Amino acid sequence: MGKSYNIAVIPGDGTGPEVVRESVKVLKVASERFGFSLDFTEYDFGGERYLKTGETLPDSAIDELKGYDAILLGAIGHPDVKPGILERGILLRLRFELDQYINLRPVKLYPGVDCPLKDKTPEDIDFVVVRENTEGLYVGGGAFLRKDTPFEVAIQESINTRYGVERCIRFAFEYCRKRNKDKKLTLCGKTNVLTYAWDLWQRTFNEVAKEYPDIQTDYAHVDAITMWFVKNPEWFDVIVTDNMFGDIITDLGAMIQGGMGIAAGGNINPEGVSMFEPIGGSAPKYTGKNVINPLAAICAGAMMLEHLGEQTAADTIEKAVMEVTGKHLKSLAAGKMGYTTTEVGDLVAEYTSKL
Repeated sequence: MGKSYNIAVIPGDGTGPEVVRESVKVLKVASERFGFSLDFTEYDFGGERYLKTGETLPDSAIDELKGYDAILLGAIGHPDVKPGILERGILLRLRFELDQYINLRPVKLYPGVDCPLKDKTPEDIDFVVVRENTEGLYVGGGAFLRKDTPFEVAIQESINTRYGVERCIRFAFEYCRKRNKDKKLTLCGKTNVLTYAWDLWQRTFNEVAKEYPDIQTDYAHVDAITMWFVKNPEWFDVIVTDNMFGDIITDLGAMIQGGMGIAAGGNINPEGVSMFEPIGGSAPKYTGKNVINPLAAICAGAMMLEHLGEQTAADTIEKAVMEVTGKHLKSLAAGKMGYTTTEVGDLVAEYTSKL
């Protein structure tokens, strides 16, 4: 038996536990086949716990989670909890306090998946967005002046440090080199209007680029990026950007790869513990119906294995997902797949065991 990994599992809310169950099922098959072990420990952080206790994360949670090799997350979001409470109290707190300073979002169209873009195929849509994950507008810097009066002023600050920007950009260059596809890194920003933050990003990008002569670099405004994602997604290999722009363009990326049902992401701390999750929400209206698509959660599990260094197992799970999308599913939409949630997980597990 090879290495052993301790994995914290946060199934979360709504359909989160259902999709995480299928991801864990596939991960167990992969670990048995490729000779490593995964020890899972489940945590009940989410809406139900908050409604019972008034607590999002206990004070001990962060230090405890630092002791794991990785975290697998289902979904956070409960219809009976005011929007923002769980997101800030769990998701953002984990990202910030675990210093998961990279949000990694592959955008890849799989065989058999319907793409809303005319005449685009899997050969055209295969890129990765590297999003800075702990700075920018999401820091929460700002203030109100004369709140609730006709003269109210609201200030929202985007915080960008040289340290934070540079480590994100360096990660993107290293990832682009490791990915070894087109070896092209695009900086996505807004230098013509946001002159302070994006002056820092552009200068840092240009300086770090000198250390990577094998990587082709270019720049595009965020509004142009959204147009080209639709018109020419084949132009892109790896894109690096800030927290807000990354949040926006990755949702567009999810749509052109077939929807939230297939989109997975990682919140990465290369020196610490990282967290992997399906991009879609908790979908409470489908809870308990066994109809939700688990492929995004399964892909998140594959990303986790890649991060842990189990590349062959990760690649095999991705190939298994491609077999399922290419040969079996009628649709990625909940209730329209032609299979139950459990059956889709079984199909991926079966292919993982034999490919």
